[in-house]
Amino acid sequence: MHRPACAKDGARDNASSSLELSDIVRLFGNDLRRAQTLTPEQQKVLSAILACRTEALGGHVDVCLDCGAERPSYNSCRNRHCPKCQALAQARWVSARGERLLPVSYFHAVFTLPAELRSIAKLNRRTVFEAMLRAASGALIELGLDQRRLGGLLGVTTVLHTWTRELVFHPHVHCIVTGGGFSVEADRWVPGHARYLFPVRVLGELFRGKLCDALSKLEHAGELRLPDTVGPRDPQAFDNLLRRLYRKPWVVYAKRPFGGPEQVLRYLGRYTHRVGLSNQRLVSLDERGVTFRTKNGKTVTLEPVAFLARFVEHVLPSGFVKIRHYGLLAPKNISTHFARAGVLLDCVTGTGHVPPPASAHDGSGDWRRLLFELTGIHFGVCHLCRGGALERRPLPPARAPPVLAA
Repeated sequence: MHRPACAKDGARDNASSSLELSDIVRLFGNDLRRAQTLTPEQQKVLSAILACRTEALGGHVDVCLDCGAERPSYNSCRNRHCPKCQALAQARWVSARGERLLPVSYFHAVFTLPAELRSIAKLNRRTVFEAMLRAASGALIELGLDQRRLGGLLGVTTVLHTWTRELVFHPHVHCIVTGGGFSVEADRWVPGHARYLFPVRVLGELFRGKLCDALSKLEHAGELRLPDTVGPRDPQAFDNLLRRLYRKPWVVYAKRPFGGPEQVLRYLGRYTHRVGLSNQRLVSLDERGVTFRTKNGKTVTLEPVAFLARFVEHVLPSGFVKIRHYGLLAPKNISTHFARAGVLLDCVTGTGHVPPPASAHDGSGDWRRLLFELTGIHFGVCHLCRGGALERRPLPPARAPPVLAA
């Protein structure tokens, strides 16, 4: 392993020198390219991370007319995989979602792809991820509509994650589900059980059936690439794999219900725009490799190229939407069933919809105020004299060198 330039005078420690993912990409990105073939999406992500908030993207400089102090601010790359670019987008998204929370209980369920299907998911990311989101939401909505269970249309928000804390490829779907649904007759709100949604065994079996059926149809239509481990030369190999999977339980984890809609907002704030690894989890870069935090106070150290290889495994297909809404929260139902459910609940509880937080505003709001609330940085005040007479001057983008040289 090449000795990293930042380790010449000792370890690069995040607490003292702000180690960032961009530092590791700059030092070892070309080594990664030589070690494996990167997809265009992966190349684009690494390039964006390296250029983010640098002179390569341009920006502006605030000049204080009182003391002459200058503070440059460079543009963000806005790539959804960049650990620097999610806080503002996340806050805007969560603020908007505050208008679509009902005064009911909410539940959290997690649907996990079995280990036997992960190699297939790597070769068919868009296809398998789409099937997972549809199967998870479909299982919930089907059980909700079942008159023996609830007899109402649930509201479901799904978020796809593909990683563990160790950055291992582990696709799973987080679902936020209303504790009750809009009646099939569309005339009342049907409350769910106060302590649980549905039996996880039943949810797991339904999720398994829907996903296996979807993958079987895709494979028979020739739309699914199979790894050699499955046996592409054997036309029955995939069917045999699915039969084995049908004989084992699938992991569906139902967490305790949320304390209330406000807790749902806080949860969504943590999960919706999360990337595989934040800069805050990076500990050091030294001759041993990259050390980052996992959970319960533990850390993992990986050789830098192996670390980057794990990171790019979680780059989503271009244009893939990882946050989706189904049932009562589906876009087609917002102005009809959802609005009617809100009116009915307001009549029952007298509380109406959950208002957005005091700091909330949508994407058209004042980003400077929101950024101040998130970071404490005030862009309307001089950082030296605290004067308010600032003049903003544009900084044109510089020519950025290629991230991964040929």
